[in-house]
Amino acid sequence: MAGKADFTADEWSQLCKSPMLAGMVVVAASPSGPFGVIKEMIAMGKLVAETKAKGGEGLVSAVVNDITTREGIERSKPTEIQGKSPDEARAYALDQLKQVAALLRQKAPNDATAFSQWLQQVAQRVASASKEGGFLGFGGTLVSEQEEAALRDIGAALGTQAA
Repeated sequence: MAGKADFTADEWSQLCKSPMLAGMVVVAASPSGPFGVIKEMIAMGKLVAETKAKGGEGLVSAVVNDITTREGIERSKPTEIQGKSPDEARAYALDQLKQVAALLRQKAPNDATAFSQWLQQVAQRVASASKEGGFLGFGGTLVSEQEEAALRDIGAALGTQAA
């Protein structure tokens, strides 16, 4: 099982940012307005908390344990996307996720599948957190076509299939 000691500081930072980046791909694909974005970020936080509560071993647990510390929260913020348009942020995040997948295959092959599937789960939770379209909470769809496309793009970047 791989852990923090198996990665350089920059690589570890990249792994710690990957859950936020996976969520950002979905958010950028179909912005849900301020309340929707809040719901989506809360959904991501809940999944991280659930993962931590389960405990366990492996790279997912190591990253979750890190990003739930004060220092880790700062490390997990993808500050590189500040000032970018949604399309630029989405493209950047997808590129980073491709790099994470390659890094995992190289340095943590035994954890690569589980970590990539967990990132896909993060994205799925974000996509399902807020209805798209509709009026005053009525109508709309749980996962928009743009979000479905984002989930497929994330799956392609990570080498997983959309959930």
